[in-house]
Amino acid sequence: MALPRPATRRLPRTLATLLTSASLLVTGLATPGLAHAEGQLRIAEQFGVVYLLLNVAQDQKLVEKHGKAQGIDIKVEFVKLSGGANVNDALLAGNIDVAGAGVGPLLTIWDRTYGRQNVRGIASLGNFPYYLVTNNPNVKSIADFSDKDRIALPSVSVSVQARVLQLASAKLWGDKEFARLDKLQVAVPHPDAAAAIIKGGTEITAHFGNPPFQEQELAGNPNARVVLNSYDVLGGPASATVLYATEKFRKDNPKTYKAFIDALNDAAKLIASNPEQAADIFIRTNNSNVDRALLLKIIKSPEVQFKLTPQNTQGLAEFLHRVGAIKNKPASVKDYFFDDAHINGGS
Repeated sequence: MALPRPATRRLPRTLATLLTSASLLVTGLATPGLAHAEGQLRIAEQFGVVYLLLNVAQDQKLVEKHGKAQGIDIKVEFVKLSGGANVNDALLAGNIDVAGAGVGPLLTIWDRTYGRQNVRGIASLGNFPYYLVTNNPNVKSIADFSDKDRIALPSVSVSVQARVLQLASAKLWGDKEFARLDKLQVAVPHPDAAAAIIKGGTEITAHFGNPPFQEQELAGNPNARVVLNSYDVLGGPASATVLYATEKFRKDNPKTYKAFIDALNDAAKLIASNPEQAADIFIRTNNSNVDRALLLKIIKSPEVQFKLTPQNTQGLAEFLHRVGAIKNKPASVKDYFFDDAHINGGS
């Protein structure tokens, strides 16, 4: 079932300029490149602490380290994109090898490539609560949003934030109304959406983001408040952001793939043992001006876990199949994740 698309709306100039730049970036990626041989790895990441495992792997050159242990030199490239739809396009165009995006875009591309490229998840990037934050004093719950509101998120309809909002809508108004709030969504990168919520006075009155942007909004605008917590919608801690690739990449690059998994495991251990170093790595690799104390509070939060095993994702998958957003029904998490050892016990 095709999801409704929002009407085209005029964005503030700064946002429109940034979105145009993002579109040009994706257009530049749209021409398929030559197939990469073993020892080359192109990874798409987005914005936020949810990508800290990748930041640590990049900063500490962990993929390269584990590649050398297997006797190969791995050239690693990190590409910054915004929105799961753009990431999926880059993956299918053959311009990246590993996609970093929400579980919503993973389920969309898994369904789309089922029986063909067979895209599946590689690993979770951890469990993080995602907040829907508003600066509109009239909005106390999602039922209070009106046509005057605009909800910023990475990708309209398909991002994990959009999918969680659809699930929340279905719980409130019934499955037939799951896309009721899609018409209010606008695709805006997290940094600009956070700036709009903190500043106020723009058409954006809500942002479904991720750490640290949601915490910056709450700290930076006394009128900002949480309307929705993804953990409440999903029934507990959940892996919102994941990594995924095509079946061909995994099959053709076993050493590179193993080095990548080993690097992620090392990154998770470093974050757990030395959150202060992890915070410094995030600031350095992202050239971020986030308050370090706020960042450390997020990394050390008991609600946050940096781990590879996906948790609490299948409920969202079953919901998307039930409402017709995906055609294929996954019987277990191993249908849309590769059957690797670290996926055992996932949900």
